[in-house]
Amino acid sequence: MKSIEDIMAMAQNVQSELTKAQANLDTIEVEGASGGGLVKVKASAKGRIIAVDIDESLLAPSEKQMLEDLIAAALNDARAKADAAAQTEMSKLSSGIPLPPGFKLPF
Repeated sequence: MKSIEDIMAMAQNVQSELTKAQANLDTIEVEGASGGGLVKVKASAKGRIIAVDIDESLLAPSEKQMLEDLIAAALNDARAKADAAAQTEMSKLSSGIPLPPGFKLPF
């Protein structure tokens, strides 16, 4: 059995690695799209919206409802991709940490 000092050192190492991984998530970018690319949303893996690109053809007043729907769909697509990217990064981190079965990191 490991000593309490070993366990504490391992916990500090895990905390340090988690901090680094979280900081890295803001540098990973994903792009969500809808309407065949008419609306695009760029986001970080942390979920921060970086940019929104709307095709000019959707700027007519008669397209308002469709534009709103496409923006919502693009945001949801970007969020799903951000979550997947974050999960991938966190699983890379957790693969090197001896966690008990069923234990998940708080992400």
